[in-house]
Amino acid sequence: MEVRVRFAPSPTGYLHVGGARTAIFNWLFAKKNKGKFLLRIEDTDIQRSREEMTEEILESLLWLGINWDEEIVYQSDNLEEYRKLTYRLLEEKKAYRCFCSPEELNIRKNRAKKLKIPYKYDRTCLKLSDQEKENLISSGKPFAIRFLVPEGKTVFEDLVYGKIEFNNSEIEDFILLRSDGTPTYQLAVVNDDNRMGITHIIRGDDHLSNTPKQILLYNAIGIEPPLFAHLPLILGVDKKRLSKRQGAVSVMEFKKKGYLPEAVFNFLTLLGWSPGNDREILSRDEIIKSFSLEGISKKCAVFDEVKLDWMNGCYINKTELERLYELCLEFNYDYFSRIDKSYMLNVLELVKPRIKRLDQIINDMGYFFSEPQEYNNVSLKKYWKKDTKKYIEIVTEKLSGLEIFEVDQIEKTIRDTAEKLGISAAKLIHPVRICLTGTHISPGLFELISVLGKETVIERLKNAVDKINTSQ
Repeated sequence: MEVRVRFAPSPTGYLHVGGARTAIFNWLFAKKNKGKFLLRIEDTDIQRSREEMTEEILESLLWLGINWDEEIVYQSDNLEEYRKLTYRLLEEKKAYRCFCSPEELNIRKNRAKKLKIPYKYDRTCLKLSDQEKENLISSGKPFAIRFLVPEGKTVFEDLVYGKIEFNNSEIEDFILLRSDGTPTYQLAVVNDDNRMGITHIIRGDDHLSNTPKQILLYNAIGIEPPLFAHLPLILGVDKKRLSKRQGAVSVMEFKKKGYLPEAVFNFLTLLGWSPGNDREILSRDEIIKSFSLEGISKKCAVFDEVKLDWMNGCYINKTELERLYELCLEFNYDYFSRIDKSYMLNVLELVKPRIKRLDQIINDMGYFFSEPQEYNNVSLKKYWKKDTKKYIEIVTEKLSGLEIFEVDQIEKTIRDTAEKLGISAAKLIHPVRICLTGTHISPGLFELISVLGKETVIERLKNAVDKINTSQ
């Protein structure tokens, strides 16, 4: 039997962390078992579905490196199929018409709420006589069609949680077709999973309560249900449901912040799954080779953005310069395309061991691309002393005289100058760094000076001396 799995997002919102992890686990399971990964867009909610959301979901999946093996299925193309299946169940007396209006149902729900008892549809319309039904239909009374839940229990073996059992008496006769003719989630999912030949359904455990309803539908249709695997929730570091502050943002937000797709993919695979060893940085091929549903934890996973930053930094550091340059252009083309490529490659070689996200190159290291307009007060108080101006002027002159402006010569010049002045090298290094970057924190100074180039360095040193002493 060929393994066939699907990811079935609804285009009513962006692709978030939980959905992305579900897609990844399905994709990995398909790849591991040489099966097919299919994509279905569940767009039957006409009022809330948005085409731009579909485009964003597709873009997010492709950014993560997740592609699908067959044409995308859109549920909105199958409306007639859903109606035919519903009326077949109606004819077989496995479903019935419900003429209760939304207002009537709300009154009953509110009554149950006041009494503090669980609400469940009381099968009012199942009790109607054939004549009563005919009269209501003839009068044009709108009706939905409900599935008739049989007596007994629904038991299935979940591939993550093990044996799970539901009493059918606790399951409401759920609606299959609404009064406006649109299908509900349960009906459309079962119809499409069957038509697409889905063998395994891997999804979040927030869908666990849907599973017995869908198994009952499969049984009513006379089809063997697929196998189910439900994934525990992803929580924030505070062990609460994810908030926007703790990772509950669209996948594209991670791209906008400067995360690499390889890092996000690697990070998400480890949210609730373990390869069985202590390794955390894994190539895609290694993950595919190791992946199994048995490795999925029953405990909720924790989204730790600090760990994601660390992992992203590891990926940045091991990425080849040309590839990293292309990623920078993809991250912010307007900004990086203005910079000479050879200069940018030199910058990337210097900063890539130090950064955790691509946005830091712009936000924290803008001094590579423009002269600082202000100088950090904390840095000045700590390192700018009474004689610093004189020292900077002397070292500026020495650097101006260098014919070979490379790291070794730059370091020797600055250290020799400090020695002749009778001061520690630090009393030159930190002030020079402040002049060039605006702060006392940066990559190695000698490498920084070499990358900036002689003309820029001399100009910045002269300008900084004037600006700093004027402001003090």
